[in-house]
Amino acid sequence: MRILVTNDDGVHAPGLAVLERIARTLTDDVLVVAPETDQSGVAHSLSLNDPLRMRKISERHYAVKGTPTDCVIMGARRILNGAKPDLVLSGVNCGQNVAEDVIYSGTIAGAMEGAVLGVPSIALSQAYSPATGREGVHWNCAEALAPALIGKILAEGVPQNIVMNVNFPACAPDEVQGVAVTAQGRRGYLVKVDARADGRGNPYYWIGFDKDHLVPGEGTDLEALARKMVSVTPLRLDLTHEASLARYARALS
Repeated sequence: MRILVTNDDGVHAPGLAVLERIARTLTDDVLVVAPETDQSGVAHSLSLNDPLRMRKISERHYAVKGTPTDCVIMGARRILNGAKPDLVLSGVNCGQNVAEDVIYSGTIAGAMEGAVLGVPSIALSQAYSPATGREGVHWNCAEALAPALIGKILAEGVPQNIVMNVNFPACAPDEVQGVAVTAQGRRGYLVKVDARADGRGNPYYWIGFDKDHLVPGEGTDLEALARKMVSVTPLRLDLTHEASLARYARALS
């Protein structure tokens, strides 16, 4: 089995090293193609107006000056010369990718591009506690639990045009309460713009979030993480809202 590994935190991110070790528990045939720099929040963007520059870091390790989507394309179309990998793994992201994160996440987008290419694809993210922040990430949670979980997902089969979104809770592996197959939740964050001034008095802005403290919906990815469970959510590439098709067809005919 050939596995293509990517991420959105950048080629030197600790989560990428964790994911490579996870991949190597499944096969020796692992190709790592990751962004040169942090691409968090770029979603499923594709570089069309800038050239892609790629450098070989070491044997079977490449950095691309582009997005996670670019990386998967370069891996499959250029490095592998069109020979599809058998599996695309994206992550392990530093922080959860649940609820509205799904829309913005470059980690999920890397896996989505794998699905676009017709390859079974899994996005993996490791949640961390706001109290400990990025310095207290339980990478051992994802590393300990992911190999067996990926094996079970592959044994069951990943349908065409489906991406598996896996999130590990912010705790040690022996504290995890199980695996939950979940729906995408709704967090209740509101986007805000924080205005600041630099040392010369010129304005600049940071995008941030205000939290509404909503109770996580039952059966959602948010609820699973709150219960210290691994969340597994099947996501569709097809965004069509089928229930509205007939209604709008009648209204607009």
